[in-house]
Amino acid sequence: MQNIINILKKKKFLPIDQFINISLYNKEFGYYMKKNPFGVDGDYITAPLVSKLFGEMIAVWIIAFWEHLGKPEKILLVELGPGNGTLCKIILDTFKNFRDFYDCLEIKLLEKSPKLKKNQKKKLINKKVKWIKSIKDLKQGPIIFLGNEFFDSLAIKQFYFKKKLFFERCIKLSKSNKKIEFSYKKAQKSFVKDISKLKLSNKEKIIEYPCEAIKYLKIISKKINKFGGGLLSFDYGYNKNRNFDSLQSVKNHKYHNILSKPGTSDITSHINYKLFTKILIENDLDVNKVVSQSEFLQRLGIIERANMISRNSNFKKKADIFYRLRKLLHYKEMGQLFKVIFAKKKGKKFLLGF
Repeated sequence: MQNIINILKKKKFLPIDQFINISLYNKEFGYYMKKNPFGVDGDYITAPLVSKLFGEMIAVWIIAFWEHLGKPEKILLVELGPGNGTLCKIILDTFKNFRDFYDCLEIKLLEKSPKLKKNQKKKLINKKVKWIKSIKDLKQGPIIFLGNEFFDSLAIKQFYFKKKLFFERCIKLSKSNKKIEFSYKKAQKSFVKDISKLKLSNKEKIIEYPCEAIKYLKIISKKINKFGGGLLSFDYGYNKNRNFDSLQSVKNHKYHNILSKPGTSDITSHINYKLFTKILIENDLDVNKVVSQSEFLQRLGIIERANMISRNSNFKKKADIFYRLRKLLHYKEMGQLFKVIFAKKKGKKFLLGF
């Protein structure tokens, strides 16, 4: 907390997006810079850690999309924010069973955290895997961009609409200089123009502007249009014309006060899929209908795969397989909360999973 307080003594106000980036990525105390947040011993569990089947289904989808692209002699898979490397490890192991595809494959990992990159390098000892600092470094294709809980982890701006004016939500010091609290400043004209242009406001009180995600979507779109390929992404979010305060913090698998001890908990927000679809289409990509994680995985045959691998298993093993499968698919678990979006270079449709 003292680190943020010291910053605010100099800056007085921190817009929400700056506060999020400092809390998560400050070199000295940022959440992702000093610990591994994944798994039972961390703060949250991602789908690849729930069940190996999740990664296997994605691997099958990637191979099918490569075939749809005409089986190019080189295919680049770029994972956005690979976490602890589990998803990449699972799909790599699966790819080894498909030699024609495996021989064409190169994998690039985009990771901002040195701590997580170190963990990934221990897990992913394979000449096909390399790390990049920026998507701009990609000079060939086709490229398949893959993200699992990447976009929902990016910083957002929040605005408050009152009396026909927009105010940006910020963080400031309390009067005692010992705590931090929310505050509002009149929004800059450039942001008001963005809100209007993107049609973010339906007169709701809180408006979320995913500034960083939009930058990524635009540069990803440019690479796909130049080299061919597509983007497949899993995040929690909503697909309705609305806007609300979705900013949340998680610590020890429980919701946490976002202003309490910054740097010790994860901070995320929900994806506005209507907006994402709009941005991708405006950048000349074809976008399939957004579906739930449950729909996507079932259309790929995850239940049939679970039945097959459990056929000769004992009761305990079989129960574990289907307990984990339920977490991925059930509407009260990850099944409906997480959505899947797919965008590709314009051309012949590819509807697998959608």
